Amino acid sequence: MLKTYVIAGGTDGIGRAIADTYLERGQEVVVVGRNAGKGEAWLDGARQRGAAARAHFIHADLSRLADTGAVVERIRSSCAQVDALVLCARHFRTTRAVTADGFENTFAHFYLSRFVLSHGLADLLESADAPVILNIAGPGGEGEICWEDLQLAREYDGQRALMQGGRLNDLLGVAFADARPGTKVRYVLLDPGTVSTSFSGQYTPDVMARIDVIRRSAQPVHEAMVPIVRLLDAPPAAPLSAFVRDVPISPHGPGFAIEEARRLHLHTTRLLADWETGTTREASGAGKSRTHIGTSNCISWLIQRPRK
Repeated sequence: MLKTYVIAGGTDGIGRAIADTYLERGQEVVVVGRNAGKGEAWLDGARQRGAAARAHFIHADLSRLADTGAVVERIRSSCAQVDALVLCARHFRTTRAVTADGFENTFAHFYLSRFVLSHGLADLLESADAPVILNIAGPGGEGEICWEDLQLAREYDGQRALMQGGRLNDLLGVAFADARPGTKVRYVLLDPGTVSTSFSGQYTPDVMARIDVIRRSAQPVHEAMVPIVRLLDAPPAAPLSAFVRDVPISPHGPGFAIEEARRLHLHTTRLLADWETGTTREASGAGKSRTHIGTSNCISWLIQRPRK
């Protein structure tokens, strides 16, 4: 039976390898990415393999809520179901940047977009026989969540932002399962280890030098794909699971606290509600007026609050 795979960050690295794998298996693949040239190159490759009818590219900047919402609406309007949602788009920033929506870039791209895609496509996932969300983020990390300054306005560090983002994605998985008792969707958090990819990001020269050293000793993409394909082909039975490469870790330890997951979920829904009305709350909580151009109502209907 034809299955549909949606891959956010699918034009390069691990995401591209996943897209190619399932396209070659005869499945329908939707790739989301901000690099139009890489997207077109992937579509050209699909045409050369005779798979053009099953290959779809959505050009979007996932650091922008309007773009992420438009991705959700486009998929909802064109797909009867989604069998797998793979979240692997990530972009490192050495220096702090704020999006046009008023959110810190890593927070918006690495966490908010994954929240919107997970909840926004949940009903299409429920329509599949064995649906799975694979969130490639780095579960079980030791990053600290700065609850009073989630967008790191007062003390930004690129690595800190990335590590906190991993923690936020852990809590996203916990809250997703908590909000949907009895769901068929399996939420899988995965740390694939260090993989030799493009390491998308904005780096200072000294950080780039360190990245080059890391890349030389990293595992190749084809090795990282082994546990990924296994998890997509046969999702775990539990509603929420976590892995470091192919080794399971408990999603019920201190880093996965249900109270913190509910706190983050509530904070996120309030941020999204404020954004829809033209107000954002940056780290201090102070409201700032923003004008939204070309936005949609996709955010309001996707939010579900966790159980009390």
